[in-house]
Amino acid sequence: MRIIDRYVIREVLWPLVIGLLVFTFMLIIPYLIEYAESFISKGVPVPVVLRVMATLLPMALALTIPMSLLLGLLVAFGRLSADREFVALQACGVSLFRLMRPVGVLSVCAWIVTSYVLLVAVPDANQRFREITFGIVAERAEGEVRPRVFFEDFPDVVLYVRELAPGGAGWTDVFMADNRTGQTPAVYLARGGRVVIDREQRTVEMVLQDAVRHTADEEGKYEVVHFDRLLLSLNPDTVFPRQGPPLGAHEMSIPQLRARAAELEAEGIYPHSELFEIQKKFSIPFACLIFGLIGLALGVTNRRDGKLASFVIGLGVIFIYYVVLWLGQSLVRGHIVPPWLAAWGPNIVLGVLGLLLFHWRDRGFDRPLRLPTLRASAIPPLRLPMLGILDRYVATTYARIALLSALAMAGIFYISGFLDLSDKVFRGQATWAMLGAYFWYATPQYVYYILPLAVLLGALVTVGLLTKNSELVVMKACGISLYRVAVPMLAGALVAGGVLFLLEETVLGPSNRRAEALRHVIRGGSPQTFDVLHRQWVAGSDGEIYHFDYYDPRARQLMGLSVYEFGERMQILARRLYAERAVYAGAAPDDERDRWKAEQGWTRELDPNGETRTFTPFAASEIELEPASYFGTEPPDERFMSYSQLRDYTSRLRATGFDVSAQLVALERKVSFPFVTIVMTLLAVPFAVTTGRRGAMYGIGVGIVLAIAYWVAISVFAALGTGGLVTPALAAWAPNLLFGAGAGYLLLTVRT
Repeated sequence: MRIIDRYVIREVLWPLVIGLLVFTFMLIIPYLIEYAESFISKGVPVPVVLRVMATLLPMALALTIPMSLLLGLLVAFGRLSADREFVALQACGVSLFRLMRPVGVLSVCAWIVTSYVLLVAVPDANQRFREITFGIVAERAEGEVRPRVFFEDFPDVVLYVRELAPGGAGWTDVFMADNRTGQTPAVYLARGGRVVIDREQRTVEMVLQDAVRHTADEEGKYEVVHFDRLLLSLNPDTVFPRQGPPLGAHEMSIPQLRARAAELEAEGIYPHSELFEIQKKFSIPFACLIFGLIGLALGVTNRRDGKLASFVIGLGVIFIYYVVLWLGQSLVRGHIVPPWLAAWGPNIVLGVLGLLLFHWRDRGFDRPLRLPTLRASAIPPLRLPMLGILDRYVATTYARIALLSALAMAGIFYISGFLDLSDKVFRGQATWAMLGAYFWYATPQYVYYILPLAVLLGALVTVGLLTKNSELVVMKACGISLYRVAVPMLAGALVAGGVLFLLEETVLGPSNRRAEALRHVIRGGSPQTFDVLHRQWVAGSDGEIYHFDYYDPRARQLMGLSVYEFGERMQILARRLYAERAVYAGAAPDDERDRWKAEQGWTRELDPNGETRTFTPFAASEIELEPASYFGTEPPDERFMSYSQLRDYTSRLRATGFDVSAQLVALERKVSFPFVTIVMTLLAVPFAVTTGRRGAMYGIGVGIVLAIAYWVAISVFAALGTGGLVTPALAAWAPNLLFGAGAGYLLLTVRT
C-alpha cells in the first residue's frame, strides 16, 4: 500500500471507531439500564453481569458496523474536502477510481467482520444471553427472598416473610400461597422456612417448620392441618430448563436454520422466515461494500459545505436500506417475492444507485448535491439580549454542534426503533399510524437520553475548535480567561438541566406509559391487559395481607378480594374474608379505614388452633379496608412517574411492607440526573483544552468514553443502592460527586 492509501485509511479509521462506539453505546443504553442495574442489585457477580452485557454486543455490532463504515467515510472525506486536500489530489492526477483501493480494503474488512458477527457471534451470543439469564433466575431462587417483600419468582407460589432467620439461614414468620396446577389452593403459615435447590439432581424443595395449612374446597369445606416439618416439592423445570430456552430464528446458525426449514417443509409449511434469515446473514455484510461505494461518492467533493450534506444523506441511505429490507421480509411472507430477492433487494437497489452516483461524481469532484440538507450555517446566530460579541460567538458555535449531535443521535434511536418494530407492521399485526404514535410518545425519552450527551459533545467540540484554531490563545491574550469563555456553555448546560427536570415533572412519565402501551400492542399484546396487574398481593398497614385479582381505579372496585388477618404470631390465622367484588363507599367515621361494600362473599373467624368459630356468608356487607388509593394499579416504575408522584407512591409502598430501596434510589436520581449536564460541561472544558489540537473527532472520542463511564457509574451505584449496600442518596449522587470532583480538579489545574 502506498502513502495515499495509508493516509486515507488512517483518516477513515478514527471516525469509524468513534461512530462504532457512539452507535453501539446508544443501542446498549436501554439494556444497560434494564439488565445491568437489576442484576447488580440482586447480588449477581460483576463478571457475570459483564458476560451478559458482552452477549448483547454482537447483535448491536451487526447493525452498527455498516453504519460506522459509512459514517467514517463521509466524515473523513468531508474533512479532506473542507481542507481542500481533494484539490491537491486532483492536481496530482488522483482519480476517484484510484481512491477505491483504500476504500475497498476497509469495505472488505468490514464485510468479513460483519459476516463473522452474523454467522457465528450472533447465534452464539444470543443463546448464551438467554442461558445466562435463566441461570441468574435460578441463582435468585436460592436466596433472594427478602423480609416484608412478596416473592413471586416460583411459578404459582407466593412467599411473604416478616424477618430473616439469625445468620441469614432461612426465614421466620412465613406466609405462602400455593396455587399450583392440579392441587387444591392452600395457604401455609409457618414459624420458619427455607428453600433447598439441588442443581445436580434438579430438585427444588420448600421446607417449612412448625407449619399450618389452610384449605377450602368448592363445597365450602374448610380444613386446617398442622405440621412439625413440611417438605414441598416444586416443579424443577420452571427453574432449570431441560434443553435450555428455545431458539428463535435470530439465534439459529445456518445449519440449524436449514434443518428447521426442512422440518417445516416436511409438514407442508413454507419456511419463509428461516429462508429469509439465511439470505440476510449474507446480504447485510455485503452491504458494507455498497456503503463503501456510496460513502466514497458522497464524501468526495471540492465544496466546503459537502461534509454535513453528505452526512445527513448518509443517514438517509441507512434508513432506506433497512426499510427496503424489512419491506422485502413482508413481501416474502405474502409469497410475493422469493426470500433471496427480498434479502438482496436493498443491495441491488442501492448498488445501482451507488454506481450511478460514483460515475456522476467521477466526472467532477466539485459537483454539488442539490438536496435540502441541514448545514451548520443554516442555524442562525443566537440573538440573545445582554450578550457580548464573544458570548454570542461561543454560544452559537456551541448550540450548532449540540443540535447537530442531538439530531444525529436521535436518528440512531429512530432507526433502531424502526428496525425493532417495523416487522410487526409488515406482518399486519400493527399499523403505520400506531408505529408513528409510538415514536411520538417515545421522543421525550429519547431526548432525555440524548440531551446530556449532546451538551457534552457541544462543549468538547466547541472548546476543541477554539483551541485548534488558536482562537482561545487570542482570547487569553486579550485578558479573557477560560472560565469566562465557558460561561455561555455553562448557561446552556443549566438550560439543558432545566429541560431534563421539566421533562421529568411533566410529559416524560405519561409519554413513556403511552409508548410502552403502544409497544405492547404492536408486539401482539392485548390493549386491555396492559397496565393491569393481576394476582395482586399487598401487605396492609396493620399487618394483614390483601390479595385481589384486579383493581379498577376508575370504578374504585376490587375483584376477587381475599383478606388474611393474623393473631399475635403470623402462624395464627385469626380471620379470613372473601368477596367477589368490593366497591369503595367512602371514608369511615373513625378516619382510620375507609368503607367498602363487599358483595357475594363470606367471613370466617378462627381460633388459635385453626378451628372455625363462625362462618358468615353474605350477599352484601359493609367492611372497612385501606383507602382506595392504597390498591392503585400503577407499578412502582419510575419511568411512568414524576418526582412528586414517585415520592407519594414510595410513601404508600413503604407502609405496605415492601422494600422501597429501588424506589428511593429512583426518587433521588430524578433530582440528581439533571445536574449531569453541568457536571459534563465542567468536565468537558478542561478536557477539550488539553486535547483540542488533536481535532474535533478526538474530542468526540473523549466525550463518548466519558459518557460510557458516567452511565456505567450510574448503573453500578443505582444497583448498589437498590441492593442496600449504600444509602439511596449516595447511590444517586455519587456519579455526580465523583465526576464533579474530577472536573473541579481539572479546572483548577488547567491553564486558564
